[in-house]
Amino acid sequence: MSSSIPLRHLRHLSTTTATTNSSAISISRAKSKLRTEHDPDKALEIYSSVSKHYSSPTSSRYVQDLTVRRLAKSHRFADIESLIESHKKDPKIKQEPYLSTLIRSYGQAGMFDHAMRTFDQMEELGTPRSTVSFNALLSACNHSKLFDKVPQLFDEIPKRFGFSPDKVSYGILVKSYCAAGSPDKAAEILKEMEEKRVEITAVTFTTILNALYKDGKNEEAEKLWNVMVEKGCELDVAAHNVRIMYAQGGEPETVMALINEISNVGLKPDTISYNYLMTSYCKNGMMEEAKKVYEGLEDNGCNPNAATFRTLIFYLCRNGDYEKGYRIFKESVKVHKIPDFGTMKHLVEGLVEKKKMKEAKGLIRTIKKKFPPNVVNAWRKVEEGLGLASVDAGPEEDEEAVA
Repeated sequence: MSSSIPLRHLRHLSTTTATTNSSAISISRAKSKLRTEHDPDKALEIYSSVSKHYSSPTSSRYVQDLTVRRLAKSHRFADIESLIESHKKDPKIKQEPYLSTLIRSYGQAGMFDHAMRTFDQMEELGTPRSTVSFNALLSACNHSKLFDKVPQLFDEIPKRFGFSPDKVSYGILVKSYCAAGSPDKAAEILKEMEEKRVEITAVTFTTILNALYKDGKNEEAEKLWNVMVEKGCELDVAAHNVRIMYAQGGEPETVMALINEISNVGLKPDTISYNYLMTSYCKNGMMEEAKKVYEGLEDNGCNPNAATFRTLIFYLCRNGDYEKGYRIFKESVKVHKIPDFGTMKHLVEGLVEKKKMKEAKGLIRTIKKKFPPNVVNAWRKVEEGLGLASVDAGPEEDEEAVA
């Protein structure tokens, strides 16, 4: 695999080109392809094929972020720099939202120095500065795991450039305190927000709630929940799911009651809600009930995600039901939601133990087609360790796995 962006990609990425690439695809199509493409070179091809016509900051940000994450995973940081710096030649660089996507993308790659440098270049590039780029910089800092630096930037930058942090800025500050293991400091920020009449969003509230539960401060978390309910804060499904997440280790009836609470306040439980219920059943050894939750997702207007498949396959393997686990794996392949390496390794080892060699070989072959070289190398070692290297999966079995 090449260690730098091929010339053809750089030509497509050049934002000074007057013509549009004839093979351009839509943003939605690019998103769909990038979600399942783990090869960084192919991700770049998809990104470069997105038409300049679609490259507004809002529509292309997700595509750009996904591409950068694929490159970062393969440690292609020089390529990330080439990609992002090429956009600074675009006339749209004078638009703050456009430049902010570049700051945010550097953050996605953990390249905070580059994000900071881009923020500092704004006068030189002729770009106005406000909370839009400021929030992008704070987010980049969090993505780079420099949590202690966020409060410093929060205090210094608004004073230096003469603007006030907004509700998003405060939300990012709260997230930094929680990520640094200081939810109590984050809770103090809520008081400051109230004093300054800054809206406390559901996202900010949920971030603190999650951190309190994570620290085992359940009583404080419930008190905070009650206060927010009394104040009429609009609590979304994500906030309710935090409570469910920390109840899933207990009785399934408790989880079910919390899910019913979501419906009772006029909201709709989502896949995450039902995943927690399924996990609760699994942890309590109630596998038939767990399977029913999985099978009933569609009727509840939900689709399984990677966590759904990971949880169900893990517990099926734990109970020795490797054949059912293999069937669930094939369903995950169909919707491009293959679980993580550890879960799949457990399943392959179980299939080999049950003498289901063709299924095990077919599973590995399918995964090797779907993932980048670093993952493929790990699977090659598993394959050799289990004596599967010389086993023929057979065209019919392999085709069934990929279908």
